Amino acid sequence: MDTRVKQTLHHYIGGKKVQSDGGRFGDVYNPATGEVTTLVPLASADETRAAIASAAAALPAWSATPPAKRAQVMFKFRELVYANMDEIAQLVSAEHGKTIEDAKGSIQRGVEVVEFACGIPQLLKGDYSEGVASGVDMYNVRQPVGVCAGITPFNFPAMVPMWMFPVAIACGNTFILKPSEKDPSCPLRLAELMTEAGLPDGVLNVVNGDKESVDTLLTDPRVDAISFVGSTQIGEYIYQTGCANNKRVQALCGAKNHMVVMPDADLDQAVDATMGAAYGSAGERCMAISVVVAVGDETADQLIEKLTPKIKGLKVGSYTDASTEMGPLVTPAHCEKVHGYVDKGVAEGAELVIDGRGHSVAGHENGAFIGGCLFDKVKPSMSIYTDEIFGPVLCVVRVDTYDEAEKLVTEHEYGNGAAIFTRDGDCARAFTTNVQIGMVGVNVPIPVPVAYHSFGGWKRSLFGDHHIHGMEGVRFYTRMKTITARWPSGIRDGAVFNFRSGSE
Repeated sequence: MDTRVKQTLHHYIGGKKVQSDGGRFGDVYNPATGEVTTLVPLASADETRAAIASAAAALPAWSATPPAKRAQVMFKFRELVYANMDEIAQLVSAEHGKTIEDAKGSIQRGVEVVEFACGIPQLLKGDYSEGVASGVDMYNVRQPVGVCAGITPFNFPAMVPMWMFPVAIACGNTFILKPSEKDPSCPLRLAELMTEAGLPDGVLNVVNGDKESVDTLLTDPRVDAISFVGSTQIGEYIYQTGCANNKRVQALCGAKNHMVVMPDADLDQAVDATMGAAYGSAGERCMAISVVVAVGDETADQLIEKLTPKIKGLKVGSYTDASTEMGPLVTPAHCEKVHGYVDKGVAEGAELVIDGRGHSVAGHENGAFIGGCLFDKVKPSMSIYTDEIFGPVLCVVRVDTYDEAEKLVTEHEYGNGAAIFTRDGDCARAFTTNVQIGMVGVNVPIPVPVAYHSFGGWKRSLFGDHHIHGMEGVRFYTRMKTITARWPSGIRDGAVFNFRSGSE
């Protein structure tokens, strides 16, 4: 083990910290310095099965707990998150690299789903039909799926787990969280706060790991449902493997989000929106705008003229500097990957208007930094257009008409999010109606739904039938049961061997 590392993390199983005995560890970096600060254990199959066993043992009692009592835990957890907001944000920023304010904003979006889960008694109400036949009533109820697991990405170590486990647990399920091994400290702290909020041991477990732990969750028959957020390549594997093992699966995957800018748009508003949507969180978010589709050369020229000084003026630095606007990428390896895409864009013939490669921050020369990058005259055949780069690289594609713009957005293999900036209501309505995208914004660059609506894309941005959080989340984490009941009146009317009409 590396003696320079300050600490080694653990798993959280059965309401307790559990030290790993698997002997495999991964590096957790401080992205601003490039230093390894923590070792995270990579769970063996046996360690993962121990978490599954804990969740399975806790399931009968928790699923029988009245929804109102489950909601009380969520209310308390919400208060604990707010009370510990500064600490949680520090954990996020120290391992992900995003600014403190950005981290707090993402935690707040997670808390909104916790607040939604607090209403679970109302959300689980069923339907009742009296007298569907003579003396026969019919009703349906929603019951827990069972043991659920969540596999979450590095870019939102607080928000995405809170988009999953609060809804699942409020619905009466037990849960195993497998967070990203790149920034695992925040999810572990959230699990501790759930225990402090009164959650019984074993209802929420956290297992740190890699493919070995994921494959164990996907194949163990005690796991009933899997939620995933991450890349399309991994998400498709999760979906296919989970379904082959008779599990319910929702896999939210890659994106290449477009922002169409019409000639009549308020260009100052569009530029400000683009800056936050493309370079916020260093572009490491699945709803980042990575392509601007400018309708008309004049629109494109004006956009680039207005964007250029703003991108060059971005304050790139460590989260410890309060003036920082964009932090580093999550690891040195990911930074190299993003650099490689910029290299490809140049080689493929795109015009690199602003080159963020080689950006250095004084005192943090080994940090995973890259400045904002801007490409113009990008073609749909280029890898910087087709691939999800997951970094601060913005591509401008020029088209002549609205119809070309709509066709371009719809034909991309990803269908996560898109936006249009225009003053024309007819144009906006045509776009929102026709574009083949799961989440659409009108003069809103990042159309992430609020907690009581649901989040999810189309096409290769989503595998499975259910979006995440909101009522779609409740439907995913529950199964509907329909009961048909007849209580004999005491008057014998003989056996019935065929269906009777409801009007008898």
